[in-house]
Amino acid sequence: MPVLIAALMLGMTFLAPAHAQHEHLHPTAVQTVADVTFTLRTDIADGKLVFMGDAGKIAGKTNPTLNVPVGAVVQINLVNGDGATHDLSVAEFGVKSNQLNDKGASTAIVFRATKKGTFDYICTLPGHVQAGMIGKIVVGEGAADTSPKAADLSRDPHDLPPPIGKRAPQHLKVSLETTEVTGQLTDGATYKYWTFNGKVPGPFIRVRVGDTVDVDLSNAKDSHMIHSVDFHAVTGPGGGAAVTQAAPGSTKGFTFKALNPGLYVYHCATPMVAQHISNGMYGLILVEPEGGLPKVDREFYVMQGELYTAQRHGSTGENEFSLEKLLNEQPEHLMFNGNHNALTKTHRMEAKVGETVRIYFGVGGPNFTSSFHVIGEIFDRVYNLGDLVSPPLRNVQTTTVAPGGATVVEFKVDVPGRYVLVDHALSRMEKGLAGFLYVTGDPNPAVFRTASTPDAPSGH
Repeated sequence: MPVLIAALMLGMTFLAPAHAQHEHLHPTAVQTVADVTFTLRTDIADGKLVFMGDAGKIAGKTNPTLNVPVGAVVQINLVNGDGATHDLSVAEFGVKSNQLNDKGASTAIVFRATKKGTFDYICTLPGHVQAGMIGKIVVGEGAADTSPKAADLSRDPHDLPPPIGKRAPQHLKVSLETTEVTGQLTDGATYKYWTFNGKVPGPFIRVRVGDTVDVDLSNAKDSHMIHSVDFHAVTGPGGGAAVTQAAPGSTKGFTFKALNPGLYVYHCATPMVAQHISNGMYGLILVEPEGGLPKVDREFYVMQGELYTAQRHGSTGENEFSLEKLLNEQPEHLMFNGNHNALTKTHRMEAKVGETVRIYFGVGGPNFTSSFHVIGEIFDRVYNLGDLVSPPLRNVQTTTVAPGGATVVEFKVDVPGRYVLVDHALSRMEKGLAGFLYVTGDPNPAVFRTASTPDAPSGH
């Protein structure tokens, strides 16, 4: 829904009148990701026209009651399921969708639930409310149940070792444990992840060119699968995977020399490899060049992944792996750092005006190429394809990263605000792929100002 995404980015209510845009989604409080999302499908039931819940707890319910917290940004998707003309409106919040005329067509409304109470959502076509197309939105009471709960396995983007700098080559040891753990996918939904060291992605490993590295891979006793590790930074059979196929309860290992500086992906390489990767078994290893990398103020570790579940996106409860969707390359979920909330709710990425930011970014995949972009920023430097030796690209808006690939981006933050990390294949935001970088500090009207901001002093 490109129009919906654009509306979200611009801080506008989807197809709402101008006065509603200012009253209900003030630009300073804009969110690019809704707090609560529902999907309704038009249908005919018991001789009536109805809205039918299409996913999650409301699936199969006629004109379901939609419970939301006060202040939440709410997105309601509408799919035409019967081929008649319909729309969707919540008059109290000033939102009304376009009309859907054909079966399978879809639209959405987005608004902020600014006041407590019970409100109607309806189809405004003449006679359709009387025919049954009316439901309730309850704001502030009976908010959606976020159970079941499970461990949060998402990787904190701050969780990476300090820079190596100018030290001489050393002999190092890396220990990895593979585990199969049920974790939180999003509010109200869980998934059984396969992990390196209990998090998704696995640990950020930092060495320098010339280091000799001993790798130990231990597979937890309660695992059901054989697991292994393939380092793209390794010169040797399978990147190490040929000698680390570890059965549950066993340990395998190897030693390698870091010959090539760069940022590299590692992942499990046990058949079927795509399933192991999708389930969370990927990470990054940085091989710093001699002398290290230029100093920056902030470093973050971010990886993009996909999950292929039998349950549709938005379903609550336990989500289970779907081989059919994996083979058809149809993920239900895309995320940064392991789950939907990792970089929007759970872990807060922050920087101050004037600071330099470096993001080590990789794509676990296993299938989708990322068009990595930070909305409202331009990458001052991009170490394309993870190459740390060639001169970096300059002044880049969006950079392409293949599955099993990586890049390093750097930029200075000049203006306070919230900046959104996305894959610029923007439909993927609707499946959970977004992150926030919060920049604090004084306004910088010489670089950016709204129409109400006084002009910058002359000479600036």
